[in-house]
Amino acid sequence: MSTTDPQTPAPRQTDRWLEPGPTNVQVIYILYLVSFVVGITAIAGIVIAYINRGKAGGWVESHYTYLIRTFWIGLLYGFISVLLVFVLVGILLAFATAVWFIARCVIGLQAVGRGEPIKNPESWMLGT
Repeated sequence: MSTTDPQTPAPRQTDRWLEPGPTNVQVIYILYLVSFVVGITAIAGIVIAYINRGKAGGWVESHYTYLIRTFWIGLLYGFISVLLVFVLVGILLAFATAVWFIARCVIGLQAVGRGEPIKNPESWMLGT
């Protein structure tokens, strides 16, 4: 016979991908990459990164720093690209920004897959 009360609902299990850690970091990288198709996902990613920064500890913390900087630096580069589009160099800069953004996400995903920190998470370049 069970000792649990049938009237009391079971405690809700939080999905692993929302908790600070490697899985959460992978989700944020994927949200960033999906933002090329659905722009709003990058905003969801940065919010999750800020919420979980400082909670995971260890090597995962370098990824949160890297993710937050990737968002803001990418936004800055994107804004500069839009301003320079009238001089036509902005188109080239926008393409370079997209390549830079994708490269940072791929490098981060590979490092998470290996269980390694980002070597230089505060870098403006690729962080390797």
